[in-house]
Amino acid sequence: MDAVGFARSLSFADLPTEVVEQARRCLLDLVGVAAAGSRARSARLAAGYAADQLGGGTRSARMLFDGRRAGLAGAAFAGGSAIDAVDAHDGHPLTKGHAGVAVLPALLAFVDGDPAVRRDGPTFIACLVLGYEIGTRAGIALHASAADYHCSGAWNSLAAAAIGVRLLGLDVPRARHAFGIAEYFGPRGQILRVCDQPTMVKDGSGWGAHAGVTAALLAAAGFTGAPALTAESPASRSLWADLGARWRILEQYFKPHPVCRWAQPAIEAALSLRRAHDIAADDVVRVRIESFAEAVALGLQCPRPGNTDEAQYSITYPVAAALVRGTMGIADLATETLHSAPVVRLMERMELVEAPELSRRFPAERYARVRLTMRGGRELVSADTVARGSAENPLDDAELAGKYREYAEPVVGVRTATRIAERIAALERSGPVDGLLDDLLRAPAPPGAP
Repeated sequence: MDAVGFARSLSFADLPTEVVEQARRCLLDLVGVAAAGSRARSARLAAGYAADQLGGGTRSARMLFDGRRAGLAGAAFAGGSAIDAVDAHDGHPLTKGHAGVAVLPALLAFVDGDPAVRRDGPTFIACLVLGYEIGTRAGIALHASAADYHCSGAWNSLAAAAIGVRLLGLDVPRARHAFGIAEYFGPRGQILRVCDQPTMVKDGSGWGAHAGVTAALLAAAGFTGAPALTAESPASRSLWADLGARWRILEQYFKPHPVCRWAQPAIEAALSLRRAHDIAADDVVRVRIESFAEAVALGLQCPRPGNTDEAQYSITYPVAAALVRGTMGIADLATETLHSAPVVRLMERMELVEAPELSRRFPAERYARVRLTMRGGRELVSADTVARGSAENPLDDAELAGKYREYAEPVVGVRTATRIAERIAALERSGPVDGLLDDLLRAPAPPGAP
C-alpha cells in the first residue's frame, strides 16, 4: 500500500495489540514533555505569537497546556514548539529526529478545532499511529535523498498532513496534494547549525506541525502541490512497501534524559562508572569522552553552556551534572545547576575525542565510552555504552511512568497528571476524548496545586 492509501484507510481495527500499547507509551511520554516544555520561555513566546498572529476565523483550536485559541495551524505550531522546548521526546535513529513532536499537536488541533471530525479514543490512537508511520518513513526517505542534514520539521510535516488527510476525509487527488504541499513547505532547517550554536529554533518541529496542518487544509480547499518525492519517487518506494506490516512506531526510542540523544550514551557511561565505583565527583581530576563525531561536536562549539537551550545540545554539561548529582533529569536543567561550581569544574576538565570505530556505527547505533582519571592517578574506563530507551534497550513502563510524573506533576498538579495518565491508559476503550482534550488544552495549574 502507498502512503496516500494508508493514510486514508488506516483504522483502529488494523492495529496489533503491541502497536496500541506503544501508542499509549508514546502519548504519555509526549504529554509529560509537553507539560514541562510549556514552561520554557521559547514555548511561551511561540504560544503568544500564535495567539496574536495565527488566529482562526471559522475554526480555531486551543493550544497545548495554554488554553488560548489559535487557528488550527497556529495551535499545532505552538504545541510542537512546546514539546520541542525540552529535548526529551521520542525519536527514531534512522530519521536522526522526531515524529511525535509534530504528530500530537497536529492531531489535537484537528480534533479540538473541527467539530466535524471523529473524536473517539480508537480513532485518536489510529491517527497517532498513522502519524508515526508516515513521519518516520518520510524522515528516512528525506535523509536518503537530500545532501544536507535537515531538521525534523522538514519531514514530520508529512506526518501532520497525513492526520489531516485521515480526519478530513480527503480523496486521493487531494491527499496527494496535501503530502506534496507539506513536503514543499516543510522547513529545511540545517540542524547542525543549532548543534553548533544552540538557540530556540531547535528542531523546527513547530513549523513542521504548522506546515503539515496547513497543507491538509489547503488541499481540502483545492490548493495544489507538487508530488511528494519522499513518498512517491521510485528511489523511496521500497520504504513504503511495508506499511501495515512493519510498524515503525515500535522502533521509536524514549529518552531517559532531557538532552540531545547523541549525548546520552556518554551520560549512561558516566553514571555506570559512578555507580560501580561509588565515586565522588570531587575526586575526579579529568574526564575523557570518546564517542562518534556528531556527539563530540556537541561540546566543541559550546563547551560551557550558559542557558537551558545550550545545555540541551551539550555533551559536557549533562555528563558533568550526572557525575556530580547522580542524575540527569528535568530538574538538572535548572540554571543554578548549570553554574554550580562542582559542575563547572568538571566541564573545564573534559576532553572530547572522536572514536572512528564508533562513528562508523552511527546513526543506526550510538555508543560512547568515558575515562575518568581520579586523584592519585587511578583511571576508570567504562564499557562501550549505548543509550537506554531504544527498542533493543528499552525503558520499562514503570520508568516511563516515573518520567511522565517527574515532568508533568510540577506543571499540572498531581491530581490532573494522574487523571491524564488514567485517560490515556483507557483511551482505546473510550468514546469522545473531550475530557482528555480539556486536561491537555487548558492553562497549567499554578505551581504547588494538588
